[in-house]
Formats: sequence, structure tokens, C-alpha cells
Amino acid sequence: MTRFTAQLTTQLDRLGPHGVPRGGRDRPPTLVAVAHGSRDPEAPRAVNALLDRVRALRPGLSVRLGHIELNRPLLTDTLAALRGEAVLVPLLLSRGHHIKRDIPDAVAAASHLTARIAAPLGPDPLLAEALHARLAEAGRRAAVPHGTGSGVVLAAAGSRDPDAAVDTARTAALLSARLGGVPVLPGFASGSGPSVPEAIRELAALGHDRIAVASYFTAPGRFAAQCASAAPGLAAAPLGAHPAVARLVLRRYEQALASAPLSHPAATVGV
Repeated sequence: MTRFTAQLTTQLDRLGPHGVPRGGRDRPPTLVAVAHGSRDPEAPRAVNALLDRVRALRPGLSVRLGHIELNRPLLTDTLAALRGEAVLVPLLLSRGHHIKRDIPDAVAAASHLTARIAAPLGPDPLLAEALHARLAEAGRRAAVPHGTGSGVVLAAAGSRDPDAAVDTARTAALLSARLGGVPVLPGFASGSGPSVPEAIRELAALGHDRIAVASYFTAPGRFAAQCASAAPGLAAAPLGAHPAVARLVLRRYEQALASAPLSHPAATVGV
């Protein structure tokens, strides 16, 4: 073997199956889960439990966490410590200011990264699956809404952005279908739109006397507790580390990867 042939063989051995250097682009981009943050100490525990499920579903994928506010690590710190490529997956359930401004601004400030921003988790049938399961879990202590006279309020954080209300309404429709047609009305802890008590009163005025509250929150927090306290009966737990939510995090990651080539500054996919 000549010296040239030996050098060529060594160089080829360093390449992956697509001619990309091993240890470089062969490694999938880091998944950065973006949580809102909360003063409730249960919130970070719930988010970390969810990410443990994500890691179990995709061994070998680097999964990091960054918070928009209130908890560490902050998103800006997580991005500052990364190199190469990343896909940010917001653990948020609808479009709004955090999706449209805060997260893109944080990525734009991380000029050393090449990144995409995936769409928020909602709406998606997998969320309806998780919401249905949380209602069923709560129903072990009370009657799960079903049939004539039953109704559900989908309790969400709320936003002044009209797109957020549209996304929540779509999830309400998906949950209603999952419940076999039981009416589901959105109710919000803040922003525009009906509050959770107003949505409960609207269902009662329509003749529904068995009303449950489904918690459309990724993790426990002040708004989730506030909405649950308004429930006239059954109140479900937040989505938390439900397996369907973990699958959805990976779905958003893969959708972002498939949508367009990585670019800098960040490309926001599906928003």
C-alpha cells in the first residue's frame, strides 16, 4: 500500500456513512427543552421527570433543559454552554409571546450556535391522550365525565395573543372527541377569553351538572393550582411526565429536523 493510499484509507475511516466526519454532523443536534419556569418546587421536578422519559425513549440523544425565567438553568445559560447544532423544543402548549419573541431572542443572542426552534407542543392528539389519561386518573376518586350532563373545562394559562386561544380551542376539540363527544370548553387563568369559573358557569347554564377541570399545564404551578381550586368536582393533575408528552417532545424535535436545513440565526419551524 502506497503512502497516498494509506492516507486516503485513514481519511475515509474518519468519515461517517454520508461522508461527514465522525463525531461531527453524525451526532444528532442537541435537543434543548425550553420550560417556562415556576416558583412551585414541584415544577422543575415534573419537567426533569419528563426529560428522563425522553432520554429513555432516545438513548444517545443529548437532551438539555433551559428555563425562560424563575428556575435554573436559564435558557440563555444552557445555550451559552452548547456548541454546534441544537433544536429547541418549547415545553409550551400554544403560540404566544414566549414562542414568538423570547425564545427566538435567546437563540439570536447565542451567535455561536446553529439552531432551529420547533413548534410548541400544542395542539396535538398526543396531548388529548395525556389529558384523557389524567382525567381518568382523577376519576379513580370520582366519576369520570361521560354521557349526558357531563362537561369538561380545559384550564390553560391564557395569553393576550389570539393565536394562543386558537391553539387551546383546537386542543379542546381534540379532547372532546377523545371523550366521545363530551363538551369541552377552554377556560383561562389569565389573558383574554373566559376564566375557568366563567367556563364552568357556561357549562352549568347549558345543563351540565357533572363538570371536571382538565389541567392543560406542562407542570404544577400557581396557575394550575388556581384553576384546580375552581373545580366544582373532579380536577385532573397537570400533564407532567405522561408518556404521550415524552413522545410528543421527540415528535416536535423530528419535525423540526425534517422541515428545513439548519440555519443561523435560528429558523423557527411550525410557528
